[in-house]
Amino acid sequence: MNNKLEYLKDILRKSDNIVFFTGAGVSTESNIPDFRSSTGLYNSKFKNYSPEEIISHSFFIKDPKMFYEYYFDKMVYFNALPNPAHKAIAYLEQIGKVKGVITQNIDNLHQLAGSKNVYELHGSVYRNYCSKCNKFVNTKDLLEKKNHPYCECGGLIKPDVVLYEEPLNGQIIDEALEKIINAKVLIVVGTSLTVQPAASFVSYFRGKYLIIINKEETHVDKYATLVFHDSAAKVLSEVVKEL
Repeated sequence: MNNKLEYLKDILRKSDNIVFFTGAGVSTESNIPDFRSSTGLYNSKFKNYSPEEIISHSFFIKDPKMFYEYYFDKMVYFNALPNPAHKAIAYLEQIGKVKGVITQNIDNLHQLAGSKNVYELHGSVYRNYCSKCNKFVNTKDLLEKKNHPYCECGGLIKPDVVLYEEPLNGQIIDEALEKIINAKVLIVVGTSLTVQPAASFVSYFRGKYLIIINKEETHVDKYATLVFHDSAAKVLSEVVKEL
């Protein structure tokens, strides 16, 4: 482990075009549950519905009241704070090494830690818009009206998150892929790389060093320069100490 940490430190010292690709595992140490682990959201039902059913576009349209009941209970964490992994990534950007953070997370913790160049593939729980007039609605204001989530104009208010049955934002995909294609170092943190199409993004990397930091194995481990099956906060906070 120590030899691997020293190698990663050396890579970071001599690199100034690093891109991070993050998933739910980077936020679990901020007490936000992941989706697919044994204790993740997808291993429990809600009123006899699976989470995949509830957080789908069709269910949102059919029963927005129940959707928001689940959404605010299981997916919005107002009190969550950035952990050492988020802070380490932000620090690496501040000293000019990280050129972008591509995340599958919707929790805004990268931005709260200080990261500026964040590409949110699945949106953010902190943005909501009326589906009719496109008016912006603050998330805490939306919480107060979750039992009747309609705008003054009569339109249904939708969180700016990508639900099942919805496509990713094409512009964000293009910008994220451009970052990955041009990166010299790609560091994948806290994702099993199983959710498509985001999981396929790693295949666009043409740089020199691919680093995987994830508690479980991924299908790209065998292609990586370094693999850490450990806590993201532990690994990243350690490697930035001397940078």
